[in-house]
Amino acid sequence: MSTRPYRKQARARSQEATRRRIVEAAVDLHGSVGPARTTVAEIARRAGVSRLTVYNHFPDDAALLDACSGHWIERHPPPDAGAWAAVDDPGQRLRVALEELYAWYAANEAMLANSARDAQLLPALAELHERTFRPRQQAMVELLAAGRPGADAGEGRALLTLCVAFETWRTLARAGLGPQRAAAAAAGAVDR
Repeated sequence: MSTRPYRKQARARSQEATRRRIVEAAVDLHGSVGPARTTVAEIARRAGVSRLTVYNHFPDDAALLDACSGHWIERHPPPDAGAWAAVDDPGQRLRVALEELYAWYAANEAMLANSARDAQLLPALAELHERTFRPRQQAMVELLAAGRPGADAGEGRALLTLCVAFETWRTLARAGLGPQRAAAAAAGAVDR
């Protein structure tokens, strides 16, 4: 009987563990210094591998950023927008949504701020945002616009888009508003 299948399975497990260490090291760096300031050399050092090993697993920025984004979102899932649909009243739905979303922003500010800042510097990160975060944001706006008078107008959707943006929450937080007060202020602006 051959031990070859066992060796292949062991090698696959080892490669997956190495890949996971690389991704975790990169995610830690993205959260502390940001993706643009993260170097392959530092990822390799923290993961306990060579730079070549990092490149073998992730040949370009896009591959590494995709893996990091998936790993991070899995560990820090955003609020379930589908649950907001169960709230019939559009005004109440908006307040519930913004409270949950702003609490998530507050809990994940460092990573989100670094990612937003560095998307201006890294084309692969900007493309990732356009492919993943923008559609999620647009889906939120569609859900929050449902049943809301005037939401079909350009201004209504624009204001909802502004409300769900990380940058809006951050501005309100810097003004001293916690997630609940910030959500109430943003929802009040839409209601007016």
